[in-house]
Amino acid sequence: MQLNTDFSQRCVVNTHALPWQASPSPLVERRLIERDGGEQARATSIVRYAPGAAFPAHRHDLGEEILVLEGLFTDETGDYGPGTYLRNPPGSAHAPSSQPGCTLFVKLRHLSPGDGQQLAIDTRSSTDWRPGLVPGLRVLPLAGYGSEHTALVDWAPGTRFSPHRHAGGEEILVLEGVFSDEHGDYPAGTWLRSPDGSAHQPYSETGCLIWVKTGHLPSR
Repeated sequence: MQLNTDFSQRCVVNTHALPWQASPSPLVERRLIERDGGEQARATSIVRYAPGAAFPAHRHDLGEEILVLEGLFTDETGDYGPGTYLRNPPGSAHAPSSQPGCTLFVKLRHLSPGDGQQLAIDTRSSTDWRPGLVPGLRVLPLAGYGSEHTALVDWAPGTRFSPHRHAGGEEILVLEGVFSDEHGDYPAGTWLRSPDGSAHQPYSETGCLIWVKTGHLPSR
């Protein structure tokens, strides 16, 4: 399957409008955002575990990133509630499950082979938030490797950022509120991908919380 795999194009997806599709586990469904391949795919998805769902142990040859959106996600390393960011490096393995059920934002098979970071960050209790580049912004760095940087960014109502360009592109998932730029308004649940070299001037009238990854897309 090839879905939203042209990294030279800007892409905007309302994840709430996507259909739930079956996975290899009968109690796990997913909304496909981008995908290149079959079951072993470079993929970005919203994944929903029904109560009691479990996957057998499996290996992530090119890594995995997870952001817990709702419920409780579990594997051998612990139990992870809403707001937890997990980064499982290439070559790692686990057997995930959820006793009460959960909803996740998941990225598979996109990390660099040399990236060995194993992370579990509770973003809701973190004290590592930093001031942003303009008043009204707070940034919580999550991970970085080479040119890639991943963070949460909290926008106070009325915050406006200066025009800027993204070397290596930018990917955003709007978690709360409404994120905007000159191209449109993006409510919670919107996923955006902007190509290498793209530019915009973002702002938020209402305030918002976004997950952001930059510098990871191929050059045009």
